[in-house]
Amino acid sequence: MNGNDMKIFSGLGNLELAEQIADYLGMPLGKTKITRFNDGEISVKYDENIRGTDVFIVQPTCPPGDRLIELLLLIDASRRASAKRITAVIPYFGYARQDRKDQPRVAISSKLMANLITVAGADRMLTMDLHSASIQGFFDIPSDHLYSSTLFVDRLQRIDLTDPVVVAPDIGSSKRAGAYATRLNADLAVVDKKRSGPGKIADMTLIGNVSGRDVIMIDDMVDTAGTLCRAAEIIADAGANKIFAACTHPILSKDAVQRIQDSKISRIFVTDTIQVPQEKRFKKLEIISSAPLFGEAIRRIHNEESISSLF
Repeated sequence: MNGNDMKIFSGLGNLELAEQIADYLGMPLGKTKITRFNDGEISVKYDENIRGTDVFIVQPTCPPGDRLIELLLLIDASRRASAKRITAVIPYFGYARQDRKDQPRVAISSKLMANLITVAGADRMLTMDLHSASIQGFFDIPSDHLYSSTLFVDRLQRIDLTDPVVVAPDIGSSKRAGAYATRLNADLAVVDKKRSGPGKIADMTLIGNVSGRDVIMIDDMVDTAGTLCRAAEIIADAGANKIFAACTHPILSKDAVQRIQDSKISRIFVTDTIQVPQEKRFKKLEIISSAPLFGEAIRRIHNEESISSLF
């Protein structure tokens, strides 16, 4: 393959990121037309020839409903237009929090989403920081899983940290936080939380020493920020110095922005996998571009090169 038979397209999920990825690759963003019928039904069309082309469709599925439908329709349209290969580039993969049957009569939504993307006609999937790495196994097509740690570690190393300790805000994040601790040459602590229901925390306990130390909390997403801010409060009460947070996907739903502004967190770093509207941008928030990482992964996939070094 060569650069002339690769094209980057985007749904409406994160046009800014898609344009930055295209800029990194030195090419224009492909032309699509996404419209709606009067009843809200989505219609997509490619406004250029893609026959025999290596097509990359950049589309996070957040908010999950319409953005997912756009992605599926773009994949289907690519297949019907005789694209040579179709890669779904999903910076944020929604519906990932239901990845197992942890109680009776519930759906495994992440498996269903994987099935839909595959059946639509995708040949490959590229994403970043899945809620659970095992979701890769739900896809019956090749999948590449990038990690934001490369982006965050580079930024954190430029901060003058005092005796740093990396904290996982829950047990599920401990493996991810442990990888950061190793790269930052820092200790690891964990906040053990017990839930009383979805989004409801009954109790939290800090395991580890943070007294007089700068803390970096690591998580894959910040949704309502309830867990993050309550963990920060417990960490501050335990004598921590400055508290930083690094969360890949800035969902920032409900009153998350105000909650973080009022919290003990000094600064929160996120990526642009989900586009943050201006009204949700605030002083404590710093957005780090994921475009170079996705752009390099796309370039290597197109050229049939290994991308393992990007992990």
